[in-house]
Amino acid sequence: MEILAIIPARGGSKGIPRKNVRLMNGKPLISYSIDNAKACDLITDVVVSTDDEEIESIAKLSNIYCIKRNNDLSDDNVTLDPVVYDAVKKMEQKNNKSYDIIITLQPTSPLLSVETLNNALKSFLISSKDTYISAVNNPHLSWSSKGDKYSPNYRKRLNRQELPPNFIETGAFFITRRKFITPDSRMGENVSIFEVPEKESVDIDTKNDWIVCENELKKKRIVFRVDGFKERGMGHIYHCLTLAYYLTGHEVMFVLNEKHFEGVVKIKNSFMPYTLINSDEEFFVFLDNWNADIIVNDCLDTEKVYIKKLKQLAEKVITIEDLGEGAKYADSVINALYNNTVKAPNEYYGERYVCLRDEFLINTPKEFSKEIKNVLVMFGGTDPSNLTEKIYTWAKSHNNLGGEINFIFITGKGYNSNEHNVHTIENKNIFVLNDVKRVSDYMKNADIAFTSQGRTVFELASLGVPSIVLAQNKREQLHTFAQMQNGFLNLGLGKDISIETIESTFNWLLNSNQIRHEMRELMLRHDLKKGIDRVINLILKEN
Repeated sequence: MEILAIIPARGGSKGIPRKNVRLMNGKPLISYSIDNAKACDLITDVVVSTDDEEIESIAKLSNIYCIKRNNDLSDDNVTLDPVVYDAVKKMEQKNNKSYDIIITLQPTSPLLSVETLNNALKSFLISSKDTYISAVNNPHLSWSSKGDKYSPNYRKRLNRQELPPNFIETGAFFITRRKFITPDSRMGENVSIFEVPEKESVDIDTKNDWIVCENELKKKRIVFRVDGFKERGMGHIYHCLTLAYYLTGHEVMFVLNEKHFEGVVKIKNSFMPYTLINSDEEFFVFLDNWNADIIVNDCLDTEKVYIKKLKQLAEKVITIEDLGEGAKYADSVINALYNNTVKAPNEYYGERYVCLRDEFLINTPKEFSKEIKNVLVMFGGTDPSNLTEKIYTWAKSHNNLGGEINFIFITGKGYNSNEHNVHTIENKNIFVLNDVKRVSDYMKNADIAFTSQGRTVFELASLGVPSIVLAQNKREQLHTFAQMQNGFLNLGLGKDISIETIESTFNWLLNSNQIRHEMRELMLRHDLKKGIDRVINLILKEN
């Protein structure tokens, strides 16, 4: 079976000057169709038909034969039918053979994959069709006009997924049997549509099409390896979700250990794509098949052998909050929660790399209040040390509040309020809320907060909320931001702090407006809203 692929490419282009030879994501636009044709094993010969010396030079760089068009085939008004006919006749004469199938490959479809082209050709070979045309299914509620009147092209208004197919030609390829190639036509009587994926359907005709294609070609495949569970908390899950939301233009996949169900549930409910594993070996197998460009590893301390294995499976490895031996072998180490005065070239420490969630980027601090009306208590998604119950017990027994102060406890999905008997008591102005969607609104209204020493301290600082900090564990105590010079009263390891200490600290702040005001000002002097951009740039920048 002799199959000829013809790539017609004129030099003149008014919409995008030099369109076919301009660099699209680093290589000439026409090179995408040339590479597809060369990679398709079923294609016997490839030829470029052109009127342009620059296009001819690019084709020759790829060892592709060129046919120079006559002037009468280079006019703006000439259709592709006589151009293809001319190329077929000349190639048959040159190679002294007849072709069975002719494929027209447009140079303006750089997103077409070799896999789709191969599948189309294989399907055509076993079919009885005369012609295959590439098309995308794009159903829409459409209208027609006649004079000054408009009428719908449908009988019933339906959701897009319920509409009948509406196939639009993409121009990517046109496959037909040789006998139907004439100066006036390439189409047989028995025609079929071959549907291409939507992301491969763009035909570059406008500058906007060019931008869409180039962005698609620059898209990265990014894996987030992360877990969330009671002992570790959910901060790592929320952090990776924040990053993923900023990578919408890229292909993202979360990989989680299936035994840590709290994190799995959160990712599932966030509608992010995810894969479950049981071991590092399963993770390596997944990476070997998924062809990730970038791995973001947010699982705390790593070992040398682990990071070196990841480096074999992806172009780039980013590790987060990593104090292990493996960190020095990653491309970048981002430890926003720590400060390190002696940094290696691949290390990025401190508040400059804090990633605030969207709601904190758009919310603003309220005016300072001399009177304390609202006290917020938040100890993370799982609160492994159950510090919530400690503050709750104190709040219930406190004698000096007179019912004038509201205590708002916000717990995460991983915290069982019923198990710890933590519930709303309205007559004591104690309110317990679980899995709040926008915590920034509650933080903004708080006059004082109790919190642990994780990422929440940065969120509170962004809204200027004077805070009393109790660390969940000794590792959290290494997080250096939550100190008095930044507006926090840090009491130390939460399980060791007595109720009396909590009481006296709170009462001191209750009666010290100036101290609270100074704490707020110390918090607000930090510009924490640009950290997400710095981290995204580190993830995406070329090595």
